[in-house]
Amino acid sequence: MAGMKKASELSRRGFLRGAALAGGGLLIGLDIGGGNRIAAAAARAAGATFAPNAFLRIGSDDSVLILAKNDEMGQGIFTSIAQTIAEELEADFTKVRVEPAPAGPAYNNLAFGMQGTGGSTSTWANFTQLRQAGAAAKTVLVAAAAARLGVEPATCQARLGRVHHAASGQSFSFGELAEAAAALPVPAEPALKDKKDFQLIGKPVRRVDSLAKVRGQAKFSFDASLPNMAVAQVARSPYFGGKLKTFDASAARAMSGVLWVGEVPEGVAVVAKGFWQARQARAALKIEWEKGDGGGLDSETLRQDYARLAATSGTVARKDGDLEAELAGPGIQRLEASYELPFLAHAPMEPLSCMVHLKDDGGAEIYTGSQFLGPDTMTAAAVLGVPAEKITFHNHFLGGAFGRRANPRADFLVLALNVAKAARQLGRPIKTVWSREDDIRGGFYRPMWHNRLEGAVNEHGKIVAWRHRVVGQSILAGTPFEAMMVKDGIDQTSVEGASTLPYDIPNLEVELHTVKSAIPTLWWRSVGHSNTGFATEHFLDELARLAGRDPYKLRRTLLSQHPRHLKALDLAAKKAGWEGPKKPGIGRGIAVHESFKSYVAQVAEVSLDAEGRPKVEKVWCAIDCGPVVNPDIVRAQMEGAICFALSAVLYGEIRIEDGQVLNSNFHDYPLLRIHEAPQIEVHIVDSNDEMGGVGEPGVPPVAAAVANAILDLTGKPVRRLPIFPAA
Repeated sequence: MAGMKKASELSRRGFLRGAALAGGGLLIGLDIGGGNRIAAAAARAAGATFAPNAFLRIGSDDSVLILAKNDEMGQGIFTSIAQTIAEELEADFTKVRVEPAPAGPAYNNLAFGMQGTGGSTSTWANFTQLRQAGAAAKTVLVAAAAARLGVEPATCQARLGRVHHAASGQSFSFGELAEAAAALPVPAEPALKDKKDFQLIGKPVRRVDSLAKVRGQAKFSFDASLPNMAVAQVARSPYFGGKLKTFDASAARAMSGVLWVGEVPEGVAVVAKGFWQARQARAALKIEWEKGDGGGLDSETLRQDYARLAATSGTVARKDGDLEAELAGPGIQRLEASYELPFLAHAPMEPLSCMVHLKDDGGAEIYTGSQFLGPDTMTAAAVLGVPAEKITFHNHFLGGAFGRRANPRADFLVLALNVAKAARQLGRPIKTVWSREDDIRGGFYRPMWHNRLEGAVNEHGKIVAWRHRVVGQSILAGTPFEAMMVKDGIDQTSVEGASTLPYDIPNLEVELHTVKSAIPTLWWRSVGHSNTGFATEHFLDELARLAGRDPYKLRRTLLSQHPRHLKALDLAAKKAGWEGPKKPGIGRGIAVHESFKSYVAQVAEVSLDAEGRPKVEKVWCAIDCGPVVNPDIVRAQMEGAICFALSAVLYGEIRIEDGQVLNSNFHDYPLLRIHEAPQIEVHIVDSNDEMGGVGEPGVPPVAAAVANAILDLTGKPVRRLPIFPAA
């Protein structure tokens, strides 16, 4: 935190100055005005490159380079950004290239006010800005063509990378116009196309990153390499909050390829010529650790502590009506249930890595995959004690993240910087690599949760009371986000999906117990909704069963004032044939949940295998995310979210004993295998409502839909996840 505070005090003016220059042209924000005159001059100096704003460079060779402000981590955002800009630009999409943008305030996520990717914000938050970027460039190119012909711009039209003048039959490519366009002013509020004229937005355009990935040409941070590069591995405490006591590195220092061994704030670092040499030398270290305050932590003990806490009143996050009076009323059937969810790791396929090349001026070039490029730049500057303009980030494709690479504490970045500083005398770029075991055993986790719910149904089968107590750690405590998102003792991410429950229940209370622990926690795909989506939607089915009501029809009644929930719910139920006959030996469950401004409903079919174990056969998914940029990407994200969530539902559990994580890799923290994946159908609601996200909203309904199908099939609820805990 001290580093973060120091970083925030660095010169913003210096940061702006250093971040603006990139790739041979001055790339500025879409603040059209004096800045664009500077951009035009820089474009001319760069060799007839037209750089009308931060996101676009058009070369005299007709190339169109789009600088993506959001990270590509498999979610397809490079393609969506390219479609959005190219639509308004009227570019030839086959000539469009996309690269990650450099660090700089021009690339701030408009939902965050800082440069970062997450929260399913990338498309909806920046959609209009990106359209304006393309439209502004098109306007200038058309003006350049009109000036060349001596005609009015209104008589010219841009199409497929050329500007046409129908009356004369002449046309010019964007490249032919680039130099002249660079000298013209850029409009502040360019006209945008009517959506009926869209040629790219709303269409299933092929992803721009697919070919490089299929060919193995795509560069991830794990691929980053420089001449004379060394590789580091760090032995960190196996205990939460543990400290280094003593170490003996004599054996490690004597091993082949080892360049340096020494202490860093996080533990003991080994720097070697290659990864395997560093790994073997680290294993040869003899270390004594002090356990610290977290040395006695045990996940089973925590479960019991959480359950006891859930039996007591917590801090009120929402209160409607008079719940106690309703619970005491006549003719009431009551139900109490607890739902437990474990700690979870992010477990991205690409393990973490960060290469640091320290410069003679005290700054650094950093090669990594970061979701928080803006804050990480400031953190790096603080760690090195230099102005932010002396930090250059080379961001890469991210091989999965799910929130892990968006850490306010910047743990893997700070570790790499500390190693580079400690081993500065080597004069080499140093890439610090985390193995999968390093991250699963010593990373950050989705919190453990305990949910205690109480509900009441009257003699008419109406749900009249609902109490939800949530117990778990705050992911925001101790971060810069705490001041903004923790109000009156309530971490909004802990109760999201519970405090915003959309159902028409007159007496409703939501309470929170925030637990303090040495176990580091962080957002995990869909954040608090990954917990509350399961607890609320499974409890609703239990209440429907108590009331003798169809769970789909009950939801329809309770959502009469929420049309977007209803659209998704009805579409999923229709596609799954909910009101038709059920298949023999198949349980069927339904769930609907709103998160990240999108509305997702799912129907799951579950069978039992020969050993009586549940098997998910099929999932129907319906999403209302408002206007869609690329329907194929929406479908892919829903499919990926369903499989991601099923890994957690079936197997996901971080187990802790004696202050240490027992899991280490995919053999004891398994992911869903191909043969276990269900059939998936994704249906998109045709919607003109507000645009929402798609990266995370597909996760929350999965656990409940599956659990509800098991309840339907066996009559037994699922009160604890995962369904198949490790022995």
